Amino acid sequence: MAQAQAPAAQAQWKLLLVGDGAVGKTTFVTRHISGEFEKRYIPTLGVSVKPLDFETNYGRLVFQTWDTAGQEKFGYLREGYYIGGEAAIIMFDVTARVTYRNVPTWFKDLTRICTEQIPVVLVGNKVDCKDRAVKPKEIVFHRRHGLQYYDISAKSNFNYEKPFIYLLQAKTGMKDLQFVKQVALAHAETTVDAQLAAQYEAELQQAAAVPLPALGDDDL
Repeated sequence: MAQAQAPAAQAQWKLLLVGDGAVGKTTFVTRHISGEFEKRYIPTLGVSVKPLDFETNYGRLVFQTWDTAGQEKFGYLREGYYIGGEAAIIMFDVTARVTYRNVPTWFKDLTRICTEQIPVVLVGNKVDCKDRAVKPKEIVFHRRHGLQYYDISAKSNFNYEKPFIYLLQAKTGMKDLQFVKQVALAHAETTVDAQLAAQYEAELQQAAAVPLPALGDDDL
């Protein structure tokens, strides 16, 4: 079967990966590059830029991924890294409510500095953990701002590919874009219980079907 024709001359884009420190941003990138899971938390100093390659039915596409420091002390540097951003992933930790409360700040900074509207995905990492603090029904920020949301787990590879496929479809305009070669990920360090994952997905779908609640501290 012939490979589909690439829809755009540009085959790479600047992807911003933002969120509080220790939510798992660097691990998320490392899983793609080396297939490893970093058990120790090593803060990113300023920014780390890594190319993430994807073999798709529209050819090889690349996100130049800017993994930005989540620490407040690097804020004065971080905003400069946003310039020229063409897509973004905002990550929070579902076991730490404060990281979800800070999502509006990350989104505000992105939309203020990236002058053109860019596709943004919100992801809740660490859904493999049993002590989930941010329940699916409480995650409404993406609905208020027209973003895509996914539960993920960098540690277990759960839903790893979904944010990238969504953003690549948005950048190319090709809704049938898929990976034709599996991303090389190491054996999962843990697993997400299938029954629990199905429950979370059902709760997300149920929440999407009801009117948005009044604005609260967590989802301004």
